[in-house]
Amino acid sequence: MSSITVCPGSFDPITLGHLDIIKRGAKVFDQVYVCVLNNSSKQPLFTVEERCELIREVTKEIPNVIVESYKGLLIDYVREKNAQAILRGLRAVSDFEYEMQITSMNRVLDDNIETFFMMTNNQYSFLSSSIVKEVAKYKGNISELVPEVVEMALKRKFSNI
Repeated sequence: MSSITVCPGSFDPITLGHLDIIKRGAKVFDQVYVCVLNNSSKQPLFTVEERCELIREVTKEIPNVIVESYKGLLIDYVREKNAQAILRGLRAVSDFEYEMQITSMNRVLDDNIETFFMMTNNQYSFLSSSIVKEVAKYKGNISELVPEVVEMALKRKFSNI
């Protein structure tokens, strides 16, 4: 039986920290679905379609990664993909409480689906999409924080402001 996981997030935009988790997850699981979800509490810079396209571009060399979007409960998407697991990245202890709440709710919804937490590489432990967007908005150097295609997309977005 093949191992299938879903790596969910808003990815607005994808950072090198996200990419680190996806690449490492692809070494552990036979199939990784990167699922772009809309976070209703956030105002996204990129459309869902733009985010999916950026992720496809930066993961095109990883054959067992599939990028899709989903509207609805993550647990329903995980079931649709016949996945056994959810893969979540952790940057710091501060992420743990929030992630524990989500994981606990997912277990209530379906206790057959496990959540795996992967610590991000230390060099990305401070990194978030929000920080990247803030730095990019004010024309700061983000070349070591995001893939080049994402850096260019951010520059285009903020050149219109």
